[in-house]
Amino acid sequence: MASMDELLAIMARLRDPARGCPWDRAQDFSSIAPYTIEEAYEVADAIARDDRAALKDELGDLLFQVIFHAQMASEEGAFDFDDVARGLRDKLVRRHPHVFGDADANDAETVAANWEAIKREERRATDDDPSALAGVAAGLPEWLRALKLQKRAARTGYDWPDVAPVLDKLREEIVEVEVELAQGADPVRLEDEIGDVLFVCVNLARHARVDPGAALRQANAKFERRFRAMESLAASRGLAFDALGLEAQEALWREVKRLQADGGHAGS
Repeated sequence: MASMDELLAIMARLRDPARGCPWDRAQDFSSIAPYTIEEAYEVADAIARDDRAALKDELGDLLFQVIFHAQMASEEGAFDFDDVARGLRDKLVRRHPHVFGDADANDAETVAANWEAIKREERRATDDDPSALAGVAAGLPEWLRALKLQKRAARTGYDWPDVAPVLDKLREEIVEVEVELAQGADPVRLEDEIGDVLFVCVNLARHARVDPGAALRQANAKFERRFRAMESLAASRGLAFDALGLEAQEALWREVKRLQADGGHAGS
């Protein structure tokens, strides 16, 4: 608790109108929000890399974001860090009746179902929006918001029965993109059609019981790994990768893909 008090005191000093940091004083909730999202992703990255030292550091950065927002709210008289902590404490107790009450939940699936049911009741008590989609935050990464919207709709019964019709829908949406491209690709309509493709891709992942965020992270990592290997392979042969034609670059891609599939290392 002493360390927490020190952190809160440091944050208050950084925001002090007379003696604080000019950059920190100039910030508001909107300007800090992107940093908050970035820090959460850096926590996830440290976990994916299984780097405990980095995770400790990134969790500290994420905690700083909470402290920053709480300090700004305190200056407005809206709430302070203690209010945030108390609210979290109350929520954890309220949403774990199987631990702090007399409810039964013998597996993780039951706990998750109870958690969502309690959340729905909380929303009904505080939100006038009757929709099943109420409360899905607009500030989420769009792929995650798509996933949450789909899950909410599925609870009402509005869902594909299995993965087959989702694949059919994906093919249909891709054809619609092809039609738009063939007709001259009106930017607004093309954006709309490609958005439909991406939305259905998230739906496909959900029905296949694949985390779309994890799948995309793996695809990004694979692309980066192969691209860097291509650059390395070209350099080992005295070639500048960006000076090669597309055909030569594609040949390197195929070579790297084969090497990595065989467990080899490009450039070795």
